[in-house]
Amino acid sequence: MKHGQISSKELTDFIRERSTIEEAYARSMTKLAKSAGNFSQLGTFAPVWDVFKSSTEKLASCHLELVRKLQELIKEVQKYVDEQAKAHKKTKEEVASTLEAVQNIQTISQALQKSKEIYNAKTVEQERLRKEGATQRDVDKAGVKAKKATETYKSYVEKYATAKSEFEQKMAETAQKFQDIEESHILHMKEIIQSYSQSVDETHIQIGEVHNEFVRNMENTSVESLIQKLSESKGTGKERPGAKPRKRKTFAIPGQNSFYSSSDSEDEDEPRKFHVEIKPVQPNNGTHQNRATIDELKASIGNIILSPSTSVRLYLLKETNPPQNAANHSRTIQAQTCCLCCSLASLNRPTTPLTAGALVPPPRPSSRPKLPAGKLTGINEIVRPFSPPKTSNASPPPTAPLARAESSSSLSSNASVSASNTPTVGTSRGPSPVTLASQDALPIAVAFTESVNAYFKGADPTKCIVKITGDMTLSFPMGIIKVFTTNPSPAVLTFKLKNTSKLEQILPNQQLLYSDPSQSDSNSKDFWFNMQALTSYLRKASDQNPSASYYNVDILKYQVLSNGIHSTPLNLAVYWKCSPSTTDLRVDYRYNPESMASPGPISNVQILVPVDGGVANMQSLPTGIWNSEQNKFLWKLNDISEKSDNEGAGSLRAKFELSSGPSTPTTLAVQFMSEGSTLSGVDMELQGTGYRLSLSKKRFATGRYMADC
Repeated sequence: MKHGQISSKELTDFIRERSTIEEAYARSMTKLAKSAGNFSQLGTFAPVWDVFKSSTEKLASCHLELVRKLQELIKEVQKYVDEQAKAHKKTKEEVASTLEAVQNIQTISQALQKSKEIYNAKTVEQERLRKEGATQRDVDKAGVKAKKATETYKSYVEKYATAKSEFEQKMAETAQKFQDIEESHILHMKEIIQSYSQSVDETHIQIGEVHNEFVRNMENTSVESLIQKLSESKGTGKERPGAKPRKRKTFAIPGQNSFYSSSDSEDEDEPRKFHVEIKPVQPNNGTHQNRATIDELKASIGNIILSPSTSVRLYLLKETNPPQNAANHSRTIQAQTCCLCCSLASLNRPTTPLTAGALVPPPRPSSRPKLPAGKLTGINEIVRPFSPPKTSNASPPPTAPLARAESSSSLSSNASVSASNTPTVGTSRGPSPVTLASQDALPIAVAFTESVNAYFKGADPTKCIVKITGDMTLSFPMGIIKVFTTNPSPAVLTFKLKNTSKLEQILPNQQLLYSDPSQSDSNSKDFWFNMQALTSYLRKASDQNPSASYYNVDILKYQVLSNGIHSTPLNLAVYWKCSPSTTDLRVDYRYNPESMASPGPISNVQILVPVDGGVANMQSLPTGIWNSEQNKFLWKLNDISEKSDNEGAGSLRAKFELSSGPSTPTTLAVQFMSEGSTLSGVDMELQGTGYRLSLSKKRFATGRYMADC
């Protein structure tokens, strides 16, 4: 036990030293970030230092976050050290009787050995006198001494037997107690190490994300953009100095701002004058207005009428980068409209029409797309009585599609749910959809599947530990592959993830998805696909399983912000009453609609509890199922909702008659599921044109949902 205390203190010192190292490193990174901000801001390379500064600051934040987690862990370890010292002091008091038994058997053993030696000596002396023909008086006197020695020896033999029995019993009990203490100590130390490892692992994932963001930012920082920024910051205007205007006739843009030029008939050397009349720009409220503004602009350009004697080259507008947001997009259009005929000649030739969905993604990743194998942050499988299951990230998609894209009735609601597994997405039924034409809006389906893991400790709500994770999956019909492969530049699939303020972490499929890390809206996040990578992935999936009607693609994983017991759909409290002959069990439950984005019934509710002690007979309310082979009792309940009795609150009771009690209270496991809603309320909205959402499937189910008394 003393060595255990020493180990606990040494582990505290180790974690504290690691925290000190991380803190020093974070300070050094912060200092480096500041120095990057002080580097030269002249020349074309200047904007790159901003990327370095931002990335380095984020790296410093990652290490500071690890310092915070390690400091919290040190507090937990120190608390354990204090509790360990109290437990050891109590144990010393409890095993004091064992020490007495040890001392007693040692004393009796010595006395027994001495009495044995005296007994042997007296017996031999009596026998010697008898053989040598000593007087009867001497023989009788020696016999009395031998008899007395025999009785003493016999007495110590009996005392030794009693002391030995007590010694063995006490030693067995004490040894078992010491072993229990050591096992508990080792398990607790392993949990601390798991927590330590998890914190370090989460930091590594965050550092990897920061580095990937840095790489993407550098890939998106082209030579042209750097030169353009320098030109805009140092330029004095777009008019060529000293150039004389050519004679031009008045022309107008139907339905727009009017532009007028002087006739230049009076004096060609006089500076040309323009009268520009610009209507106020109306607030832009979304993609629809963007679309209208763009269409009006394109229509206006197409309707410009030029004088036969005037030679003006007109170019359509090209958008080289994805719009950051609607407001920026609108300002770009307004600026381009105002500069038309004064600066059209300086614009590039078009490669794609200007639409809200015309995104040009960064270069395609070189490796095959698949979700990273890392765990989510906070996703914390550490000092917890439960940990959510790990999901496989095999690259080939499952043969069963997410859903038929054309009909919600074709989606099976079958699911495989257990106390240790997350729900699986249903399979599709029916034949393959009709052949898709390239000009059609292509149908896709989406599924949000969430897993709620919870651990309830008695009736204290503050001790409830909750973790909620989710997966987003898209399903593509088989016909879409042909559309993608025959079209050299298919429309970029873009979507908005909504209600992201309720998410603690988002882990996108980085080999398929792009996003702008500078987005300021905390309640939504825009993503767009690397279409080359998506096409390659679907083509490979089709080659591996050509008979499939649909192909599922894991898009992203996320972790939901939780608020303890308030985030659990079904609150639990368990009570045990154990005696040598009977065990009474009561489970209180309460349906919690506030935990769900759109409250709905939870179904397939099953509650499983192991009961030991040799159950000979039992009765329960409501009636349950007793499995004598596994010594487990199971309740199966009807759907629970606000419309249930007592608004979904109730109690389960069971009484077990025992043959070898008492029972030991065990951990109770629960499973349930709910279709049509999620706990987070996260949703998807398609952006741009070319695609339509044919089905949105939502559900949640239990992962490891457990309760102790």
